[in-house]
Amino acid sequence: MNRIEESGGASALDTIVLAFSADPVERWLYPRAADYVRHFPAFVEAFAGPALAEGTAWMLDDFSAVALWLPPGRQPQGDVIVAALTNSVAAHKHDDLLAVLEQMDAIHPTFLHWYLPWLGVDPARRGEGLGGRLLELCLHAVDAQRLPAYLETPNPRTIPFYARRGFEVIGEARSGACPPVTCMLRPARAKVV
Repeated sequence: MNRIEESGGASALDTIVLAFSADPVERWLYPRAADYVRHFPAFVEAFAGPALAEGTAWMLDDFSAVALWLPPGRQPQGDVIVAALTNSVAAHKHDDLLAVLEQMDAIHPTFLHWYLPWLGVDPARRGEGLGGRLLELCLHAVDAQRLPAYLETPNPRTIPFYARRGFEVIGEARSGACPPVTCMLRPARAKVV
């Protein structure tokens, strides 16, 4: 596991954009491939851009797997996220989109925790275990601080992946035509020796 320097931010975003290109919520936001490619990177950066500056962005195999974490005490910048989405998502989706974001905000823990906005694997490397390996390495760092970890997943197929690593479903954000976003929390663990 290697820390991603700020100079590697574009490569990290590229991996996340590729990894989420078929996820239900992302493609509901941007059903046309051209719109997805043009606008989704700004959403990713709005949600987890601070991870690069904080030194909490990690990768495996030259950006084949990327994890962008926000450390304890750092929260996503809601106004930046809303602006990135409302400026690029079709206006008729705004009510559902804003309702889901409000629900996500209400479920998001208020106690100290590590937050994983993005974990992705380049589709060309899926099936090699890179995502699981990277997540487990990151969780060792989380466990060293004896803090919980939190995430939201827009893809129901990933719920078992996270559950195998100790995450539990604590809620769901859903409104209208927007596919559900599942919220998951992994309780604090004893320090890894």
